[in-house]
Amino acid sequence: MNVPRTRVQRRPVHGVLLLDKPLGLSSNQALQKAKWLLRAEKAGHTGTLDPLASGVLPLCFGAATKFSQLHLDADKTYVAVARLGAKTSTGDAEGEVIEHRPVAFSASDLERVQAQFTGPIRQLPPMYSALKKDGKALYAYAREGIEVERATRDVVVRSLMLTPAGADAIRIRATVSKGTYIRTLGEDIGEALGCGAHLIALRRVSTGPFDESRCVTLADLEAMDEDERLAQLLPTESLVADHLRVMLGAEDAGRFLSGLRRRGDWADAPAVAVFGPAPTARGAQSETPGEAFLGTAHIQGGELIPGRLLNPIEIQQTPLTEPTP
Repeated sequence: MNVPRTRVQRRPVHGVLLLDKPLGLSSNQALQKAKWLLRAEKAGHTGTLDPLASGVLPLCFGAATKFSQLHLDADKTYVAVARLGAKTSTGDAEGEVIEHRPVAFSASDLERVQAQFTGPIRQLPPMYSALKKDGKALYAYAREGIEVERATRDVVVRSLMLTPAGADAIRIRATVSKGTYIRTLGEDIGEALGCGAHLIALRRVSTGPFDESRCVTLADLEAMDEDERLAQLLPTESLVADHLRVMLGAEDAGRFLSGLRRRGDWADAPAVAVFGPAPTARGAQSETPGEAFLGTAHIQGGELIPGRLLNPIEIQQTPLTEPTP
């Protein structure tokens, strides 16, 4: 006998949830679980983590999804463990071992390789990746035993620390630019040490301004009531915390939300977070104390030029921030 599933009543939810993604779930599976727990209408994430990786996964809900693309470009920090002396078909513990080599390394070897892979480097994307060739993901070709030609890409390793983790393993801590493959970095480090390597553990400990200390697990989220779950959300503007902040008056705020440029005594700036009084349902400005995040912009020649904007309904559904002194 089939038990009918309970239909979840969705609702508008706006903000950012810093999830500590568990091992074994894809980023989308973790997103859908959190979306269900929050009963959110709309959700997305800011860059995937492999099922065999854990750690910081910012999830965007409602209005925050408009700004998730900005966070894809953020630097990220990972901690990984690489097993030396064995290469696998996937670069991690999920693949088949395809080569064994003896392991021997010294502290000076680690220092040399650490310097070699710090700064701008060039990587060949792995076949087991979501990059596409002729509209088909590379991992789909790899599962068919087909290797396709890939172009190398330039990435930056901002910082790198290699330390021994036993006789045949090393711990890797790396802060990297967008598009860096940690599995590939581990494999390349193994090659530079002369013995090959594959990752046996991977955790993302920070992405942009968000670190693991601020994350919540799915288990914790499940144990909370609805109000406690909503209280875990960071405001949408947390995604643009590094932007220049501009506060508009009521008249300018209303026109800015209509997509009109505003003039002011501002220096040029490429990334601006714009705030102002919240509009009411009829388009007027609210008299409720507080500042509403209106959207992003850039400033050129004294003009504030709108970028991605919230709509009035999204703003009304979002708690106001305390006025700036």
